[in-house]
Amino acid sequence: MAYAVVARYQCDPADEDAVRAALLKVREHTRAEPANLMYEVHAVEGGFLLYEQYADQDGFEAHKVAEHFRGLIVETVWPLLTDRSVTFAEVL
Repeated sequence: MAYAVVARYQCDPADEDAVRAALLKVREHTRAEPANLMYEVHAVEGGFLLYEQYADQDGFEAHKVAEHFRGLIVETVWPLLTDRSVTFAEVL
């Protein structure tokens, strides 16, 4: 069963360009992952909304240990965030 992730990232306006650039790079790499079904980045007031879908939860777990996730999300994006929320769900 497919596994979905919805993340909301908020940042200071001064950091929006850096966060946007990193998220778009992550999108390129993530879409090439074998278990990735969808990865969309949306601009919303105050930040970004990510919608991700993987073949299963194991696919998402593999995404979290990928080099691009560590370098671009953990080390680049997360330090710039003022708030972050993530929701996980199985696709019906």
